[in-house]
Amino acid sequence: MFSRRTNWELSENPLSLALAGCKAKGLRVLDLTESNPTRAGMEYPAELFLGAFNNKESLIYAPEPKGLLKARQAVAGYFAARGVVLSPEHLTLTASTSEAYSFLFRLLADPGDRVLLPAPSYPLFSYLADINDVEPAYYRLVFDGLQWRMDLDSIEKAAEAGKCKAVVLVSPNNPTGSFISAVELKRLNALCVKYEMAIISDEVFGDYLFEGAKDRYISLASNAEVLSFTLGGLSKALALPQMKLGWIAANGPKDILADALARLEVITDTFLSVNTPVQNACVEWLPQAHVIQDQVMRRVTENLAFLNAKAAAGNGGAYVYPVDGGWYAVLRADLGMPEDEWAVRLLKEKGVYVHPGFYFDFETEGHIVLSLFTPPDIFRQGVSLLSVF
Repeated sequence: MFSRRTNWELSENPLSLALAGCKAKGLRVLDLTESNPTRAGMEYPAELFLGAFNNKESLIYAPEPKGLLKARQAVAGYFAARGVVLSPEHLTLTASTSEAYSFLFRLLADPGDRVLLPAPSYPLFSYLADINDVEPAYYRLVFDGLQWRMDLDSIEKAAEAGKCKAVVLVSPNNPTGSFISAVELKRLNALCVKYEMAIISDEVFGDYLFEGAKDRYISLASNAEVLSFTLGGLSKALALPQMKLGWIAANGPKDILADALARLEVITDTFLSVNTPVQNACVEWLPQAHVIQDQVMRRVTENLAFLNAKAAAGNGGAYVYPVDGGWYAVLRADLGMPEDEWAVRLLKEKGVYVHPGFYFDFETEGHIVLSLFTPPDIFRQGVSLLSVF
């Protein structure tokens, strides 16, 4: 009765079952995976975020496949504040970055074509690939002892096998916090030209860069060497995941870019998924992004400093990978057992909830992923109970 594309394993894993059991018993859980801003104590000025909805223009339905011009102009202004000059005509609004991925997979790939995805990274991609009838293939992010690097040889090997239509970057990556370097981008562009691949750069965490990383960060919104699509949205830029608005910034060689935008406009015109009130509101919100982003950076910086200090002071051998940006940190430790078993035991015995590394396709055991977005008091309590330091 059902499509093969939805033939997923739907049963809950042991960690999810253990978490549900703790909640059913009313036990307190120190959740070190919290990344929902609306549950994490953020302060949203009501006059800014709710007042923007008091707009009579939201009662008018004037469908625009790419999104309302003034909303696209607001997003162009958001990029301009970050040093990237874009025409609003190169911007397409979507209801979310997940929808943006779906539109781009449909734009670029036929059923059975492949899209190259980073590993480790978040597990959403495999579902998006399945739903859109593309085959996920993976390239490696490798830690060289100092920083995470793209395994560009693995990209070329996959491209040589054929049917690869796009390379996906998450920059900064979730959960490694790494991003593409200028040297890597030069070679990646060359590979994409050679094998006729596009680049999809997910930059939802691009506003959250730690000191020392800002001068090295590259937004692919300015990459004109190959067809490139840069994704972002209010979910992270304003910590408003409920205000469903994302964007695609397109760049590339002039002729192929024009063709891509024309085809993408037909796709978006078919769905017209972005609602009018949030497009009107974002015009007021985006220029005030600092109100939220400053809060987020204070929190993630404080939590990362505590985590690093804990690791430096301990003698348990736990290692915190360097983080350039984003909301996450990764620990490596000798857990003495498989990650999933360790995470379940930690939850049941100490009431601390973390994500094991295999959720994110780490190649080896012993990785723990923590959200730096966690409220600092909970983060400190939970980290102090990890028993790996």
